[in-house]
Amino acid sequence: MGGDVTGLVSSLGGFYSNVLGSLPSWAQNFLSLFLWSLLLVIYSIFIWKFYRWIAKKDILQLNLARFDRSDHAVLAKIIGGFMYFVEYLIILPLVVFLWFGVFTFFLMLLTKSLELNTILVISVTIVAAIRMTAYYKEDLARDIAKLIPLTLLTVAISQGLFNFEKVIEQIVLIPTFFSDIWSYLIFIVLVEFLLRVLDVIFIAFDLYDEKEIKADDTIKEEAEKKGENN
Repeated sequence: MGGDVTGLVSSLGGFYSNVLGSLPSWAQNFLSLFLWSLLLVIYSIFIWKFYRWIAKKDILQLNLARFDRSDHAVLAKIIGGFMYFVEYLIILPLVVFLWFGVFTFFLMLLTKSLELNTILVISVTIVAAIRMTAYYKEDLARDIAKLIPLTLLTVAISQGLFNFEKVIEQIVLIPTFFSDIWSYLIFIVLVEFLLRVLDVIFIAFDLYDEKEIKADDTIKEEAEKKGENN
């Protein structure tokens, strides 16, 4: 599978190089500028659409407990606990990991000098920081989810236009990091698990400031209305 992906990517790289080489210099510049602009637009749209989503404390809001139809109190608690486990400790980390994968892919395309392993570390660190701050202040998490990726975009632009051959080299290396990807997935699962445990403890011992929660809810509602208008 990895060999097939590598071969396909290499073929695309060769095709691009052949097409680019057959064009006059003005057309080569036009194509490079167009691809760069298109990449920046897609990246910006991705950040704009998803930064509020990844910064939410409760991303999914699936409410799987509604499928619990048991009238038995003990069984109902067991089923409710299982639903909570499935929603917040399995599905949610996988969704967050998907965002991490897409974000990593964009960083891989935008950066020229960073190695893939370094890009993975930067990406998972940013995602973990966003998720941690989402449990403290969603407003802060939204700022991190928006500002850091855009700052990285500024740094990427300052390095100059991306080199397609370098991008191909990075993509070809992806299959070699599949074994390491699992460690990042486990890290995200553990982070989300610890955050949920702390959240349950805070709720159980009523450690949250009610006035602060109400203020956060008001800010959240205003942000959601603003997002819908946009």
